Amino acid sequence: VQLQASGGGLVQAGGSLRLSCAASGNILSSNTMTWYRQAPGKQRELVAGITSGGTTNYVDSVKGRFTVSRDNAKKTVYLQMNSLKPEDTAVYYCNAFLRTSINSGFQNYWGQGTLVTVSS
Repeated sequence: VQLQASGGGLVQAGGSLRLSCAASGNILSSNTMTWYRQAPGKQRELVAGITSGGTTNYVDSVKGRFTVSRDNAKKTVYLQMNSLKPEDTAVYYCNAFLRTSINSGFQNYWGQGTLVTVSS
């Protein structure tokens, strides 16, 4: 089982990026999928999450600018980031609770991270 994040890059302040995180492997179902970020010298923080039913939550600093969504058929979670600010610069990680066996519950997995750099 693997989570592959993509879509990071360099963008000017005010610009947009769309991150994707695809789960691959023998996955029976997925539960909550979440984006975290870690800026240099700071702790990792939750950015946005979405449950299997589509309920979302966001850290206050991105509300109104970021949108998290998912495609259950593709086992993919997205993060649309608009009106980006220099303080959004960080490595963004995806996290997901995935079930890989009918004999086990959901287990937690992390993606490898994708770098977002916002220039002023």
